[in-house]
Amino acid sequence: MYIICMSNPPFRIFAHRGASGYEPENTLRAIQKALDLGAEWIEVDVQKVENELIVFHDLRLERTTNGQGFIWEHSFEKLRTLDAGKGERIPLLSEVMELVQGRAKINIELKGQNTALPVVQCLDAFVKQGQWKWEDILISSFYHMELQKIKTLQPLIPTGALCVGVPLHYARFAKELQCTSLHLALDFVTPEIVEDAHARGLSVYVFTVNDLKTLHFVKSLKVDGVFTDYPDRIC
Repeated sequence: MYIICMSNPPFRIFAHRGASGYEPENTLRAIQKALDLGAEWIEVDVQKVENELIVFHDLRLERTTNGQGFIWEHSFEKLRTLDAGKGERIPLLSEVMELVQGRAKINIELKGQNTALPVVQCLDAFVKQGQWKWEDILISSFYHMELQKIKTLQPLIPTGALCVGVPLHYARFAKELQCTSLHLALDFVTPEIVEDAHARGLSVYVFTVNDLKTLHFVKSLKVDGVFTDYPDRIC
């Protein structure tokens, strides 16, 4: 075990799918571990199944559960019976929100189409109950049309555009989407795109950073934060 202490405000550390380096990803167990390790931000993935919002990353079940096939081939009831690792079941977004509230902020990645409306409805209930504030929530996605919907439904929600690659006009698309941040795959982070994003008033967060050498590299490019499977190794 080694500890990396390099953060200068406002550098952000996101616990990627919870503390997924230690516990099964996107489970309440992984999220609790991230909280126990003092994570200030926790990232989870959300998909819609039969009008329910489940916290799950892949389209298929084999990698992280004892199930088989595509998610859409199974009922919500069946999905909830699966073992997502160490006896954990696939959680609901509402269960995650209940667990995290007041102890960390949350980045919700929308993993598919038609997720914006039910996610906003779910979050709105928590905000109205006083359990969450909009500024403690960040919604991101590769589905940029869903990010547009988010800003229409609730302009107060900060959004982040996910990107694998280097767009022709760098960060312009994220600014046009009214995002507050650009989330870049590690392989495509360049000084030019970081500089362009900053010039447009956008923060830049990089996924996924799990070692000291990589952290030094992205910090040298002046990014604003990273996603990591080991939130206790970066502080």
